[in-house]
Amino acid sequence: MSEDERPALAMRLLRGFALTTGGVRAPLVWSAQRLLAYLAVQGHPVARNAIAGALWPNTVEAKANASLRSSLFRVQRVSRELVDTGPQYLAIAGSVEVDLWRAKADAVRLLDTTDPGAGILGSATRARLSADLLPDWYGDEEWLRTEQEQFRQLRLYALEALCARLTAARRFGEAVDAGLAAVRADPLRESAHEALVKAHLAAGNRWDALSQYERCRRLLRDELGL
Repeated sequence: MSEDERPALAMRLLRGFALTTGGVRAPLVWSAQRLLAYLAVQGHPVARNAIAGALWPNTVEAKANASLRSSLFRVQRVSRELVDTGPQYLAIAGSVEVDLWRAKADAVRLLDTTDPGAGILGSATRARLSADLLPDWYGDEEWLRTEQEQFRQLRLYALEALCARLTAARRFGEAVDAGLAAVRADPLRESAHEALVKAHLAAGNRWDALSQYERCRRLLRDELGL
């Protein structure tokens, strides 16, 4: 993507939070990051009281609502084009490019066996699906834990599907890369090892296939006693 093609506003949630305006990273205080991340993860308009309750769960309603107003004010100081606001609801503006949304859309396409997969079998898709959602956010972010696990499962299935599609297309090097990404994300996931072994076999690399099988066998024995 050239500089002229860069989105005016882009939000990164994979591998960590970042907001850029015109390709330049915008500084944001923690409360503003949390608000933007929450809205982007939800991906649809959310009632203001629900946002306040999710982000400030251990605070009385009046104070939580005040914190929400303060956070929104800080977001709008960066750009009023980031959030669509209504009397009762807030949502990330449709003009904002969010990498999580793109990754989820790619995953859904990869898992759709009727979709030929045009345009989503390249390195950019593998890179997006190889990243976790806000991996450095822990602590009291209860609202985020389920979303992180849901995306992790989605991207694992998608990486396995990508590996299989690339194997079928005889793009063996890329297929192995996708399979390795799935294995790295969850070393105890047998289906990820299986997809990688099949890619090695399709490429005619029986030694690599056997070595991968043995690594899987040892992991399952040592970690799970299987």
